[in-house]
Amino acid sequence: MKEKTKKEVFFEQSLKLINKKGFKGTTLRDIAQNLNFEVANVYNYIDSKQSLLETYISIITKELFDSIDNVMASSYSPEVKLRIVIAKHVELAVNRTYEMALLESDWRNLQEPARGKFVDWRNEYLGKVESIIKDGVEVGQFRSGDMEIMAFAVLSTVRWLFRKVSDGAAEINPIELEKQVVDFIFMGIRNV
Repeated sequence: MKEKTKKEVFFEQSLKLINKKGFKGTTLRDIAQNLNFEVANVYNYIDSKQSLLETYISIITKELFDSIDNVMASSYSPEVKLRIVIAKHVELAVNRTYEMALLESDWRNLQEPARGKFVDWRNEYLGKVESIIKDGVEVGQFRSGDMEIMAFAVLSTVRWLFRKVSDGAAEINPIELEKQVVDFIFMGIRNV
């Protein structure tokens, strides 16, 4: 296994600390103390705490957006598309837990214009999930209903998965987690 660079350790430890104390509750001094170095050394890795937040939220939203854009452009059925969207959220909750925590819990701490861009992105992402569900209703795969509520329900189900992983209480099998979440969502949305 490859040894982590100082920069990788810095970001990993910073994310863990922010997850534990919250973005507002974590200072650059806390990060420096956690890593056993002077506050001035923090600036070797980031310009500010705000830039750390913006960078991570930008990276994770881009990954989610790239994924859903690929799904939307595919020839898969709406049911398969929705399964892939759910699978991506599970994958990120398991493999990028602390970044997903930032995305869910700390986006409100973004400063303008980054906050406005994030809200626009979130609304567009919701619209794409709605579109998948609408297509599924039209071909008879999903039951009819309020598309926005259905999209909210799907995204609300997957948005908290990082908490299951971050509590560390049990070993998480990502395949089992994905199956449980997909089964739960599809029991409510599938047209039977």
